[in-house]
Amino acid sequence: MGFVEAVQSGLKNYAKFSGRATRSEFWWFALFQFLAVIIPAILGAVESANGSFGIFSVIQLVISLALFLPSLGLSFRRLHDTNRSAWWLFISLVPLIGGIVLLVFYCLKGTEGPNKYGGGSTVAQVAQTFE
Repeated sequence: MGFVEAVQSGLKNYAKFSGRATRSEFWWFALFQFLAVIIPAILGAVESANGSFGIFSVIQLVISLALFLPSLGLSFRRLHDTNRSAWWLFISLVPLIGGIVLLVFYCLKGTEGPNKYGGGSTVAQVAQTFE
């Protein structure tokens, strides 16, 4: 899955918390989210250095709020692809170690074939789409 497809899928399934998401879908959307937030942040820093109002800070806040639900849903589906419950997101509340554990889960290859969170492998589903 490429960048554009991942962003479209993430935004299209913004409130879908069931099913599975591939690593590429998750990480491409994470890159999109990072770029969508960092660009207004940089522009806001330049703007505030000049003593201006800070409209870019408002834009950054609006973008962050708009992308919260899609990224949360994608996190749920990514954990489901590794055959883990979305309750594992709460491990991020443990300082330092929780974030590292969650990062490792996000980087792991998804389970092949059906698991308790969804039918067949997401890689196989994507391959069937292009046949």
